Amino acid sequence: MLDIIKTWARTLKRDSRAIYLAARDPRVPWYAKLLAVAVAGYALSPIDLIPDFIPVIGYLDDLVLVPLGIWLVISLVPKEIMVECRARASEASPLPASRAAMAIIILLWIGAALALGWAAYTRWG
Repeated sequence: MLDIIKTWARTLKRDSRAIYLAARDPRVPWYAKLLAVAVAGYALSPIDLIPDFIPVIGYLDDLVLVPLGIWLVISLVPKEIMVECRARASEASPLPASRAAMAIIILLWIGAALALGWAAYTRWG
């Protein structure tokens, strides 16, 4: 059982790198790129839908939503491009870290929280 989980985790890690590479490929449709950015943003974001400090459920959203998002992106990317990206991702080059991307993700979460607060205020305020 533990070997199956380890294999699944390695595959998920390789596919997340492949999705990063696919999102930068000009042959990939724009909607697949947009979803790839959203999945990566959610996976890397310090803010979750359900906070991690809530026992079991806090990590359950990460264990369900991220793999589901990766699967959906993989299904939207053409197969031949995904095969190329998986091969390049298997070379295990580390993903670049970007402070600009981190700032954009944080600003998006703040904007979403403000929009939700404004909608709640106009509805019930």
